Amino acid sequence: MPGGRLTQQERQQIALGLADNLAYAEIARRLDRPTSTITREVMRNGGPAGYRSDLAHRATEHRARRKQAAPRDPRTAPQPHGRDAEAVRAYEELFTTVMMQSGMPQMMARVMASLTLSDSGSLTAAELVERLQVSPASVSKAIAFLDEQGMVRRERDERRRERYIVDNDVWYQSMMASARSSAQIVATARQGVGVLGADTPAGVRLENTARFLDFVSESITRAAEQAREILHTGPPQPPSDDTA
Repeated sequence: MPGGRLTQQERQQIALGLADNLAYAEIARRLDRPTSTITREVMRNGGPAGYRSDLAHRATEHRARRKQAAPRDPRTAPQPHGRDAEAVRAYEELFTTVMMQSGMPQMMARVMASLTLSDSGSLTAAELVERLQVSPASVSKAIAFLDEQGMVRRERDERRRERYIVDNDVWYQSMMASARSSAQIVATARQGVGVLGADTPAGVRLENTARFLDFVSESITRAAEQAREILHTGPPQPPSDDTA
């Protein structure tokens, strides 16, 4: 399997594959590249609808020149716990890409990935700026979005610096927010049944939608409540001398 950066010819093949509505995995197979490479390439260069091979190639060359002139990327510094710095960096890009595919804007996804993958689960604005090599305004905008979505919270540390924190409960809260959103759709759909008539095709469609979403929402809520404690499970403790 070839390594290294994508060539201009490969980017042209990616553009052709997207135009033919091929899946990322199929494009990757034809280029003998990992699917994650194709996914990252497309998502960081306009997405499936906006990808252009010439612009993507120029953007990559620009990033390469900027990296050569820029200070060392903090993510390539020695990692705690003996982690491979390059593997961590690549995984952070993958994590970011997956969240972007779920609908989260790019900068918000990058900030969320940085917070989630830090051992403390918290970083200051200055730490995020240094880590991501972006402007303070970009970090501030991303944090405002994530805070509004309930994905992060803010608190002051002992030095009065504002820290941004990803709680262990963040995915539970996300599931509950999704369930609440579904419940609103259920109520609105049933209101439509009364307006359009329960015996009409449109009314039946709305009632079936309400029943489906009501069942799914209730199932998600029940499962989230039952599994919530999993999010608070700590790392395994080394055996003590007594147990050893």
